Amino acid sequence: MIIGCCFICAFLVLINKVCLQVTVEGFIGGSVVLPCSSAERDLKLQDINVLWRDEGSETVYDIIKGKASVERQDPQYKNRAETFPEEYERGNFSLRLINLNYTDAGEFSCFITHSSDSKQDNVRLFINDSTAEKDPGTQSDWKKILLICVCTIFIILVPVIACFIIRRKRALASYIGGTVAN
Repeated sequence: MIIGCCFICAFLVLINKVCLQVTVEGFIGGSVVLPCSSAERDLKLQDINVLWRDEGSETVYDIIKGKASVERQDPQYKNRAETFPEEYERGNFSLRLINLNYTDAGEFSCFITHSSDSKQDNVRLFINDSTAEKDPGTQSDWKKILLICVCTIFIILVPVIACFIIRRKRALASYIGGTVAN
């Protein structure tokens, strides 16, 4: 029984990790917002550095001491990447990427460093042809992941509830049998 509980707990932790992966879907020629945020609020901008990198470690966008810096920006992102400076103090360092193309697909990393903490967020970007050509019958990745999570939770809950009901019936039968004997 203990081994079974340990297995279920380990399984739930793994499922939780898979369900929380951030994916964003974009379309050729369109734009997307890649999320990145810090839990801390009322940040001092002069203490903040945010580095956006693609999966090839190329510089997508930098925020140095609270100010945009595109000096080291890879040419493929020039005039295509922007952030939301008015949101920095609230901990929002999300990146808008415009005029998407197939080479933009992949994983992006956002590294946030400030005086008290550092954090890394990863976002996977998928690129499709266009919104008009998208087959409405196909589910997007997040819907599939959600379905897997719901099914997994259902598969785990049904046996737990069944065990609870069986134990309850046995306890009730034992109680009734004990009162009849008295």
